[in-house]
Amino acid sequence: MEGMTLQQHLDNYRQDKNCTLLCVGPMSKNCVDATIELADQYKTPLMLIASRRQIDSEQFGGGYVENWSTKKFADYVRSKDINKNIILARDHGGPWQNELEKSQNMNLKDAMQSAKDSYRADIDAGFHMLHIDPSVDIHSQPNADQVLERVYELYDFCWSYAQQKDQDIIFEIGTEEQSGSNNSKEELEYTLENMRKFCKNNKIPFPSFIVIQAGTRVMETKNIGSFDSPIRVENELPPEIQIPQMIDICNKYGIFMKEHNTDYLSTDSLKWQPRLGIHAANIAPEFGVAETRAFIDMLKEGGHTDLLDEFLKISYESMKWKKWMLKNTDANDTDRAIIAGHYVFSSNEFIKLKAKALKKIDNLEGFLKKKVKESIFRYMNAFNLT
Repeated sequence: MEGMTLQQHLDNYRQDKNCTLLCVGPMSKNCVDATIELADQYKTPLMLIASRRQIDSEQFGGGYVENWSTKKFADYVRSKDINKNIILARDHGGPWQNELEKSQNMNLKDAMQSAKDSYRADIDAGFHMLHIDPSVDIHSQPNADQVLERVYELYDFCWSYAQQKDQDIIFEIGTEEQSGSNNSKEELEYTLENMRKFCKNNKIPFPSFIVIQAGTRVMETKNIGSFDSPIRVENELPPEIQIPQMIDICNKYGIFMKEHNTDYLSTDSLKWQPRLGIHAANIAPEFGVAETRAFIDMLKEGGHTDLLDEFLKISYESMKWKKWMLKNTDANDTDRAIIAGHYVFSSNEFIKLKAKALKKIDNLEGFLKKKVKESIFRYMNAFNLT
């Protein structure tokens, strides 16, 4: 990568491998370690995409992953990533993307300032990519132009600050709306054309990635979007027709298409990602669930029913499964606990429980990391990264 910008490196790598780039949510320390080790093993760039709930600056009290602040997370990754294969990325930065901004009922001005504080910490910590996502608003539903105005303000702030710090940084834009269907071509063209004008007028580089809703949606431990479904959605082109049309628009503007919520797709569907020309894809909860299931399996295998019951109780009572449930779910309490498991890995209760498990089960950490690795490898293999 020496002598190249990050953008050029990713461009060259994608063209050489005909691949879909893999972006991994840092669900736990084991997940981070597994990602770094796989990137080393296959000499491939992998992204670690931290949401503000997972990891944020000291100002916001860190996040639920390892209780890491932005700086501690970046320092840890750099200490392990000797070959510099890992791209540190902020996922869903923006106003009201942190619980503190919601709980304090911040107005727009304060929430935007708070988002800037978080981005400043990302740049100080040496993050390589920032996702500018001001689609959340706890007071109203902003229209497309209002969202774009907020994108411009945050984009300009981050670019200017990175320039002061002499840092090579790239950007992702696009909103998260997990509808399970597709954006319209008109929406995409409108966003990119306005972004092009903004960047040209302000002499700022064009973003590297845009989030496209490609018909993926995660609920419980499955993908219920149209991408993996034989059922056609009314008034919507099937993904295999719609996605290449969207990619053509992206290619016209010289921007990578990024798919979010790619978890739990079948391996056959995943193999279609590089074939369709999808440039990059985000996966997160699936890797947390893989580690949770592995932990439960080890407790069951060892007959440690007391620890198993305690873990399921801690996880269920966290209520972190709530937002993932389908309306007419047939999930039981154990299913709910499995969905919420990774959210409690850094809680004091779980740390004490795991300390007991480590004394009773040989190589527990090694087994957990191995299972997460297998889950990540399924994507790497399907995306032509091996």
